[in-house]
Amino acid sequence: MNLDPESDLARQVAAVMLSRDAMSRSLGIAVVEVRPGYARVEMQIQPEMLNSHAICHGGVIFTFADSAFAFACNSHNRSTVASSASIDFISPAQLGEKIIAEATERTLTGRLGFYDVQVTESSGRLVALFRGRSYRISGESLGPIAGSDSK
Repeated sequence: MNLDPESDLARQVAAVMLSRDAMSRSLGIAVVEVRPGYARVEMQIQPEMLNSHAICHGGVIFTFADSAFAFACNSHNRSTVASSASIDFISPAQLGEKIIAEATERTLTGRLGFYDVQVTESSGRLVALFRGRSYRISGESLGPIAGSDSK
């Protein structure tokens, strides 16, 4: 018996989001863990993700980190979008490598949130650092929560 209803809700939200997110699914992104304010996702670098230098395209890594950010900032079942994001590329991701993105909520005040996402290769080598700012809009992924302010 799971005694953490907030984490259960976060997992349900992530499942609904992934079912609606064609881009994340097309990249083969798997949601490994999600709880309020946190998400961990994984993806394997495929040939179609490589750039002309035979390393993973930066846009793919940005999209991967952005997906982790989205799962984390929507984990409270409040519809939330990105208002800005930036990324620093630290080391290249290579064909066949599994990369992991861990998104962590740093602050959530009113409608604004700040999240850090660390992208690593499965052995722990740092690939990229991403920071996103979220903005809560109206609505919920799973419908209104009783007693909540959905505005």
